[in-house]
Amino acid sequence: MKIVVIVYSNDSETVWNAFRFATTSLVYDNQVNVFLLGKGVEAMTASTLKYDILEQLELFRNNGGKIVGCGVCCESRKEEMPLLQQELRCDMGSMQDLYGLIAEADKVLTF
Repeated sequence: MKIVVIVYSNDSETVWNAFRFATTSLVYDNQVNVFLLGKGVEAMTASTLKYDILEQLELFRNNGGKIVGCGVCCESRKEEMPLLQQELRCDMGSMQDLYGLIAEADKVLTF
């Protein structure tokens, strides 16, 4: 099954759970793409000791998951977060890319 997880929150617990779900879905032989949209592009900066997003992110990547960040959303934060695109370490995408992922997906979840 093809699953798209759209993360549009920068809340630590929400992002942590999104990546936990995404990784679990990979374990069950699904193809999973995570698209970071809006505040979701700030996801890596929301990692805490209690909600270790960076750990979940690495588990997701190590299990074959793909992450795409919204390029426009990153660009709009450039002044206050100049290194955001480098910190994300993922491909930058557009609304057309998000549309393509959703059009091909069997399931779409939002966090």
